[in-house]
Amino acid sequence: MTVMTYREAMREAIREAMLADTRVFLMGEDVGHYGGSYAVSKGLLEEFGPGRVRDTPLSESAFTGIGIGAAMGGMRPIVELMTCNFSLLALDQIMNNAATIRHMSGGQFNVPVVIRMATGGGRQLAAQHSHSLEGWFAHIPGLRVLTPATVEDARWMLKPALDDPDPVLIFENALLYNDSADIAGEPTCDIDRAVVRREGGDVSLITYGGSLGKVLAAAEQLAAVSISAEVIDLRVLRPLDEAAILTSVAKTRRAVIVDEGWRSGSISAEIMARIVEGGFWTLDAPLARVCSAEVPIPYAAHLEAAALPSVERIVSAARAVLGR
Repeated sequence: MTVMTYREAMREAIREAMLADTRVFLMGEDVGHYGGSYAVSKGLLEEFGPGRVRDTPLSESAFTGIGIGAAMGGMRPIVELMTCNFSLLALDQIMNNAATIRHMSGGQFNVPVVIRMATGGGRQLAAQHSHSLEGWFAHIPGLRVLTPATVEDARWMLKPALDDPDPVLIFENALLYNDSADIAGEPTCDIDRAVVRREGGDVSLITYGGSLGKVLAAAEQLAAVSISAEVIDLRVLRPLDEAAILTSVAKTRRAVIVDEGWRSGSISAEIMARIVEGGFWTLDAPLARVCSAEVPIPYAAHLEAAALPSVERIVSAARAVLGR
């Protein structure tokens, strides 16, 4: 076994990919000499040189477009966007180019680009740097959207993402970078399916990314009052593993969706709709969800904490659907 942090796991995944395939290179703001805004790429410039670890100008649209072009030309670029709010500056490239070229070329061109970005609040970075926009990108056909919530997934998700012939977006919740865990062996990481992180029979708690730890903590508190919660880590927001969601809800007959995105038009709304469409008659109670407050994320620590999903709110929602 090897103990590593989420940050180290992602770095080792990038390093392994670059050693295995000379077509793989990393590009983005501050990924080289600075070592990455979150120190994920620290040391890679010294090992692989500036041809494969490329610092770019502060123009997300430009360097994301370059990554897309390189992928079409046979390379395997990893494009790092510093935070997901900056992805909006590259939205045209991601949505109108990366996601559509395979379709619009009649299958003549694939875009095997991986775009990584930090996401989530909780770091007192205020309204312009605390977004959770994963659900927005999960709306777009032609993309695959991954949300690694564990050190193990951070370690092993990149390889199948690079093997995918279509564009893959990886959202790394910035609060996870210091998490650590044992990494054993070389498991196959399935980037198509959700995973059950905790078995339970009374209520399904469905989440992804940075909220997984809160949900597992909530499940522990619920167990103390004899409520058995099943925890589903979606891992992949597009394509959603609808079968795993419906299987869990059919067993527990109740569900709470936890999503750090805003409630209106969120991925939680999509999950609730699919449960109603595919599993309405299995439900014994109305569905519930815990999302971020419908406000720009505040800077003040106590207000930011109040705006984001919390263990207490998750426990309260679960108890409510159980009538307890």
